[in-house]
Amino acid sequence: MTPRIIAIGDIHGCSKTFKKLLLDELRIQQTDEIYCLGDYIDRGYDSKGVVDFILELREKKFHIHTLRGNHEQVMMDSTLNEENYRNWLALGGARTLNSFGVRYYHEFDLAYINFFKDTELFIETGNYIFVHAGLNFKNHDLFEDKDAMLWIRDFKVDKNKLGNRIVVHGHNPHPKDFILNQKIENAVNIDAGCVFNDRKGYGSLIALNLTERKFIAVKNCE
Repeated sequence: MTPRIIAIGDIHGCSKTFKKLLLDELRIQQTDEIYCLGDYIDRGYDSKGVVDFILELREKKFHIHTLRGNHEQVMMDSTLNEENYRNWLALGGARTLNSFGVRYYHEFDLAYINFFKDTELFIETGNYIFVHAGLNFKNHDLFEDKDAMLWIRDFKVDKNKLGNRIVVHGHNPHPKDFILNQKIENAVNIDAGCVFNDRKGYGSLIALNLTERKFIAVKNCE
C-alpha cells in the first residue's frame, strides 16, 4: 500500500471516535505518517484513552506524530500556581483529571508526563507545516511566535513567506460542511468540533489524507 500522509484534528477526549476514524475508516497502516494536531484532552470523558491508544499504536510501530495543543499547554502550566490550575479546570480539565484518576497534573504517571512533554509545537515536512492553531505571518520567522502556534485564530497567510507549503491546523472549530468544502491549499483547518456533539453542524472528527487530497469525517460516537 502507498504510504499516506494523514492529519487528525482536535480529539478532546473522544477516544471511541478517534479509534473508529483510524481503524475503521482510515484502516491505518504502518507505512502511514500520521500527524495528530493536539488537544487530545479536556471536555470529553476519556482523555486517558486517547493517549493510551496513541501509545499503543506506537508500540505496534505505527508512525504517530503528536503536536501540542493549547489545552496540553494549559494543563502543563497548571502546576505553576493556583490561578493556572483553575484556568485549566475551566477549560475542561476536571474531566481529564477524572479520566486519569488523579487530582493534579503532576500526579500523572511518568509515561504520560513524558508523552505530553515530548509533543511538538510544529512539524515541517516536505510541503506541509503541521501546527495546532496556526502561524503568525507578521513575523519574518514563522516559527518564532510560540503562543501563536497554540492560540492564534483567523490568521492571514502571506504567500511570499509560505511559498508552496500548506499549513494544516486545528484549534478553531467550524461546522463539518465548512471543513469539507475547503480547498487544500495555503492553510487548511480540520477542527470540526468533535466534542461539541450538541451543536448543529459540529460533532465530527476530521482526518485529512494529504496524499489523496481528501477529507474523512466521523461523527462523534461517544
